[in-house]
Amino acid sequence: MRGRDPAEEHRASTPLELLFDLTFVVAVSQAAGRLHHALAEGHPGTGLAGYAAVFFAIWWAWMNFTWFASAYDTDDVLYRTLTLVQMAGVLVLASGVPAAFRDGDFTVVVAGYVLMRLALITQWLRAAAEHRERRGTALRYAAGIAVVQGGWIAREWAAGTWLPVTFVLLVAAELAVPAWAEAGGRATGWHPQHIAERYGLFTIIVLGEVILASLTAVQAAVTAHGLTASVLLIAVGGLLLVFSLWWIYFTGDDVTLTTLRTALTWGYGHYVGFAAVAALGAGLEAALAAEHHAPLSPRAAGLAVAVPAAVVLLLFGFLHRLARTGAVRHPLPVVAGAAIVPALGCAPPLIGLGPAVLAMGLTVAAVLAADVAALHRAAVRTA
Repeated sequence: MRGRDPAEEHRASTPLELLFDLTFVVAVSQAAGRLHHALAEGHPGTGLAGYAAVFFAIWWAWMNFTWFASAYDTDDVLYRTLTLVQMAGVLVLASGVPAAFRDGDFTVVVAGYVLMRLALITQWLRAAAEHRERRGTALRYAAGIAVVQGGWIAREWAAGTWLPVTFVLLVAAELAVPAWAEAGGRATGWHPQHIAERYGLFTIIVLGEVILASLTAVQAAVTAHGLTASVLLIAVGGLLLVFSLWWIYFTGDDVTLTTLRTALTWGYGHYVGFAAVAALGAGLEAALAAEHHAPLSPRAAGLAVAVPAAVVLLLFGFLHRLARTGAVRHPLPVVAGAAIVPALGCAPPLIGLGPAVLAMGLTVAAVLAADVAALHRAAVRTA
């Protein structure tokens, strides 16, 4: 384990990384599904709190593995075995999601999370032993992760107001470990294009979850009440949102991450993006359920779709500007779209839920069209 070449040509995701991503699909699906039930039952506050906590564990474990693999993927027996242990950990985590949402019991979630993190600690210790040039950095990672895992285990005995306080403190500690480890030694040799591809693939996976969740909800609505105009409009609006957001994300040139601060901001920012995309699927499910039997009001159902869509739109625009991809050349359409979409989320009592969701999709598609037109004009000027 001597470290991969950060300038290696044609670096692509491996079959092991793709299998790793697919196990995380299960956890993402569990979290989004439970959020949908919380929204549909009229409990958005508790649902969002549980969702944010569970999704942090999913995303952070995925992100840590991704950056480590970019630098140290040896693809030998020990590396594969430890990666498979991390996959088992995320499945344990996923099995604990229902209890976390229903009873606030995070015991199984923490057990799965710590299992994943212990496997990664072993990977970092191996890197420290075999890659002398970056031994200090690897040991800092291993030590920092180990200390925080002790905190998560100890938190199982916390109660009352200490539960949210310790959660925030431990999240802050997790986020601080990479900055501390990288700044205190020689920087890890991760591959910029490989990292960008890995994040792009996970974005596709989460968008695919939105499509699957929406299709399942449409099928349930049609089976129960037939294909109504409102259900059709929500389905079309949802597809427009997914397709337009996908297009916006995958526009522009290669991601440019020149400094550690930029890389961490870009990497951490995707937590909001991934979580909001998955929440969009839960919102579309809740909107389809609200058409018939759910206690969710039309306005609340509209906001369940609009708020995550606006957050994703703003976040994607920010990430493009940060990484200097050349896309989102003018932020005004993005900001305007992110303001119009929540306004449409408040409009279902006036225009109906189906037309409101369709209008959201058309609004985000218009933002995309403005961005594509700006890119075309820039290409013509430089030609």
